[in-house]
Amino acid sequence: MNAREVHALRLTAQGLSRRPGRDPVAVAERLLAIQGQDPRGARLAVRARSEGLAASAVDAALDARELIVTWVNRGTLHLIRAEDYPLLQALTTPQLWTSCERRLRQTGVGDAAERGLATVAQALAEEGPLTRGQLREQLDSAGVPTAGQALVHVLFYASLHGVCVRGPMVGGEQAFVAVGDWLGEQPEVDRGEGLGELACRYLVGHGPATAADLARWAGLSLGDARAGLTAISRRIVEVGDGLVDLRRREEPAPLPPPRLLGAFDPLLLGWTSRETVVGEHRLLVTDNGLFRPFALVKGRAVATWRFQRGQVEIEHLERVTKKATGELEADARAVEAYLSN
Repeated sequence: MNAREVHALRLTAQGLSRRPGRDPVAVAERLLAIQGQDPRGARLAVRARSEGLAASAVDAALDARELIVTWVNRGTLHLIRAEDYPLLQALTTPQLWTSCERRLRQTGVGDAAERGLATVAQALAEEGPLTRGQLREQLDSAGVPTAGQALVHVLFYASLHGVCVRGPMVGGEQAFVAVGDWLGEQPEVDRGEGLGELACRYLVGHGPATAADLARWAGLSLGDARAGLTAISRRIVEVGDGLVDLRRREEPAPLPPPRLLGAFDPLLLGWTSRETVVGEHRLLVTDNGLFRPFALVKGRAVATWRFQRGQVEIEHLERVTKKATGELEADARAVEAYLSN
């Protein structure tokens, strides 16, 4: 299987070339986890893989407890289905404990971390949902440091403990909720079975891929990624160069039409290399880890864009056909409409 065939299959797996997802929950189910530290970018990831929706559909799914946002893969905020929370929480957060505790010490929280945890848990149980500002007030009253990045790391610490996630929208801001109150009692996850399920679900939206790709995406050790793929060995097939895919994989669809993708789009985050998409345009990913919004033509990045004062402005990185330019401009109007509703 050559690189072009692999890329076509991945675009199809990502939901960019196939029939669109019916709603935000279906898109999240296919991708399993959508990077979500940029709220607009996460909503645009849904837009690119669905049809006939508005950004408010994501808000509605958050309010309905169908979607949540929390720190999972690689310690980054992700938009996920509520029912996928136990799997991702169990498998992708334990390895984050050491770095979290180190950052708590560095930001001056130190021994106050446990008091912060108890404060967050009690506040959400008694008064939740609460915004970050409201939780800051509660923590300040309890004498827990919140200056600088301390607040974020206390909330991160609480999320690693399974105390809280981000749930409904409150006044244009996503509020925190108690896991038990918002999602109910969470089932235990058997690690061996869970790694197999995680590997299978990853391949649904990212295959073909290697064990290293899975490890990078989920923040697993390479050993755990290999164990997950081994657990589903009867359901996958080797396609060359260390790549595996699901046996019953849909045929690759034609390349998607010209389309605008948002910041931190999953197409740039699912594998160890993004060379096939980015090519020479490496500035799409900045030195400080920001992934810029970009335009996709024939499966490749050809432009960047920004959204200012309700309008999309496209900056081309290379020449494209007049037809493709027109299609990108039309999609820009569609993005404006999507974000305004």
